Amino acid sequence: MAATISLSPILEDRLSTSSATSPSLRLSLAPVGSAPALLDGAWWPRSRDLAAELPSLTAALEPSWGRITRVTVNPTHWPVVPRKVPVGGHVVKVGWFLAEQDPHELLLLSYRTGRWNLLVVPPRTDPVSAAWLMSAASDPRGASTASRLMEEAARLRTASEADRAVEAVWDSEGGHGAREPSARPRIPAVVAEGGVEPLHVSRPGPLLMGR
Repeated sequence: MAATISLSPILEDRLSTSSATSPSLRLSLAPVGSAPALLDGAWWPRSRDLAAELPSLTAALEPSWGRITRVTVNPTHWPVVPRKVPVGGHVVKVGWFLAEQDPHELLLLSYRTGRWNLLVVPPRTDPVSAAWLMSAASDPRGASTASRLMEEAARLRTASEADRAVEAVWDSEGGHGAREPSARPRIPAVVAEGGVEPLHVSRPGPLLMGR
């Protein structure tokens, strides 16, 4: 599964015209053949409606992963967990585990091939945080759980907001004129929620994101 990656001002990547993936799908996967990690990638659904969101996800994954036969979630963040979801002429069974499964993780099972664990990026996540989460979750060297990555993203967002507040005070007190620009405090590349500045992260796997 390949896609052309281009960083736009709002950090959304368009799918390659040769990709069979639905243009509304936002998915990032670890490179094929990489060493096993806790997560195989990340999925950024547009809602918490599993019946509406799962068909496009499984349809995109089945050409490479084989037929997806079962999906499990932690019901903490899913209002309704249907027992079955029709997908491309067959039915995917859906189950849930409360204590045994990370609340930010989706587990997919293929009868022929195996299992995969995806971090689920909350639908209303700002684009900068979502891009960081999708890159981190698809890093084959990653050793963090889905919940740990969510905590780290929140920490980075809080730190960025604090840095921006410091910068605002600096500017209001004449910081621009007091010193050369190179002497001013360095502000991290990760920006506050809703920001559009570039995010300095590596993208080890295909990042498939559509509007």
